[in-house]
This record gives sequence, structure tokens and C-alpha cells, in this order.
Amino acid sequence: MDGPVPLPTLLSQVLVAYTMEFDNEAEHRLPHTTTDYGTTAGALTAPWLVSMAMWWNCIRHVTDEGITVAELERRARTHTNLDGMRRWGYVWIETAPDGRKSTRANWVLRAKPGGRKAKEIWQPLFGVMEKRWQRRFGGEVMDRLHESLMSIDQHLDSALPDCLPILGYGILSKNREAKKDARKPKLQPAVDIGCRDQSLPAVLARVLLAFAIEFETDSKLSLAICANVVRVLDAKGVRVRDLPIVSGVSKPAISMAMGILRKFRVAEIVADPSGGKWKVVRLTAAGRQAQSHYLESLAAVEGRWHKRYGAETIRRLRESLEELAGDGTAKGSPLFEGLEPYPDGWRAAVRRPATLPHYPMVLHRGGYPDGA
Repeated sequence: MDGPVPLPTLLSQVLVAYTMEFDNEAEHRLPHTTTDYGTTAGALTAPWLVSMAMWWNCIRHVTDEGITVAELERRARTHTNLDGMRRWGYVWIETAPDGRKSTRANWVLRAKPGGRKAKEIWQPLFGVMEKRWQRRFGGEVMDRLHESLMSIDQHLDSALPDCLPILGYGILSKNREAKKDARKPKLQPAVDIGCRDQSLPAVLARVLLAFAIEFETDSKLSLAICANVVRVLDAKGVRVRDLPIVSGVSKPAISMAMGILRKFRVAEIVADPSGGKWKVVRLTAAGRQAQSHYLESLAAVEGRWHKRYGAETIRRLRESLEELAGDGTAKGSPLFEGLEPYPDGWRAAVRRPATLPHYPMVLHRGGYPDGA
């Protein structure tokens, strides 16, 4: 794309890089199991490996004493993959506590040994990450980034969670009923802002989510689909096998997005017009309109943010993000300095990303930011 990198792309790439680096460190320290790469040698308690998102939306709130689903979702301000967290070895679910009539809201979650171990290891990692990024990028840059994020965050809806929610139906960031007033947010401090986490990943997530919800108010396609898939397509076609490489998101994430795009007849999968053996994905006429609308909507939302939060605030935020993100590619982004996985990590066994996603694809499959 010509012109400056969209603000949500910069926010996304910094958040994705932080999450991937956090996940690599957590994997290195936590005894775990994976579907394709086995179980940590000698581990007695080895939950299935998940991403940082599952800390925010579940594990940090679950104790040995138990917490109801209703209370968990009130505290997290989003939902988790309940059955997944049970199957993966993090929580027990008691569906009929104290003989009462069982409803989802009163189910009680208690930490399994794997959940307790994960909580013990994950919680201090945020401090480790803060020190690491301060050393890598410089205290002045990180302080400026955090201050500019907080100057926006203090005006956002207090109901926004401290993480990006697991993407729902249509790969939307939030249901459409919750988005109806997104274009006219109240410019006032949130009543209970003090209870919200103010660490870098939490503030990044809330600011990014606020942008996504506002964008999706005027778009039938989610920001996740537009930024990662519609953005890289054209009328000539892109090979299906190349989409994960050029977008930065996983094959399962691409597959989900393509289901939506084909449903709305925005894109189609056809034989390669040049005679190649690989199928290609190309935009339809409606798809080209959707791509133009995506770019126009990005500019419109960012323009409103300039007026709402102040041009100087957005400028400072952009400058700080650009110093970290660069062009978002492996060759041109300082963020990739922290993304080298440990030799025994699962990411060491797969293709290294060439670019970071332009919006996190947080799916029910464990919450990984690239949909892995």
C-alpha cells in the first residue's frame, strides 16, 4: 500500500511480536505437550501449549478455590475457550456445584496442576519482557509509546478487555450489537479504569480493539480479514499456497477467512490463468470494492481519532510504533530481533515468518496471534 502504514497495522505488529516472544519464553520455561512435537521430557504435569491470550482471558483469574464462569467473564471482560482449557489440562469444570441447577454461568472452574504451574511461570514473564524491551528499544522510546497509548486508553470504554478477544462468528472482533455506538464514543475517563491492567500488551490490545470495533461498524468484513487477506489480493490472483507467507497468518486462519470471503462473493478460487498447477485466489468486482472500502475506512477512522484524541497524541503514538515495527518484515523490522525461537521450541521447526500479521488472528485453537 502507498502512503503511511495504517495505525492498526503498527499496533498489531507490535502486539503480535510481543506475544510471540512471550510465548517462546513461556514454552521454554513451562513443561508442556504439543500435538506435533510431543511432551517436555520428564514432565509430570504437562498441559497442552497455548498462547498468552489464554492467560488474560482465563488462567490469571482461576484459583484452587474456584471461580464461576460468570465471575470469570466479568473479571476478564471477555470469554475463553472453556472446553479447550479443560481438555488442555488447565482447569477442572464442576458443572453442578453444591447440588444447584446447572447453568453455564454457575459452573465452577478450578486450576489443575498444569494451570497452577502455568500461572506461576507466566505471571512474572511480563516483568521479564518489560526489561527486555527497555534494553532493546530504549527507555525513552518505550516510555513515549506507553504514555501515548495511555492518553488514548483513558478515554476508552471500560468494558474493553485487557486482551484481544477470541475472534467470533465472521472473524469479527465483537458482536454487531456491541458495536452500534462505536463511531460516537464518549470522550471521558472510564469509571473503573483503575482495575484495568496497564502493562504494554494490555494497553496495546485495548487501543487496537477499539479501532477494530469502530472500523467494523461500517464494514461487513472484519478488520482481521481485510488487513490480512483482502489487502494482499488483486484481480489477477495470488496462489493459495502463498497466502500464509505474504499475510503472516496461518493456513487455518486463511481457510477461515476464505470461507467468509467466498460467502460474500468477495473472492474466488480458480485455476491459475497463466497455466500453473496451483490454484489462485482473486478478488471479484465486489472484492475490489471491498478492498477500496477497507482503505477508505482505515483513513476515516484514523482521521476521527486525530480529532478525538488529538493530532499530537496520534503523531507521538505513530512515531513510537514505527521505531519498533519498521516495515513489519523480517528484513526491515526491529521486532524480529526478539522472535528467534529456542532450538527446542515448536516455532523452530516450522517456516520462519517473512512478515508479521496486519491484525492478530486470535482463534479458539489456543489464542496464537497468527492463528497457528
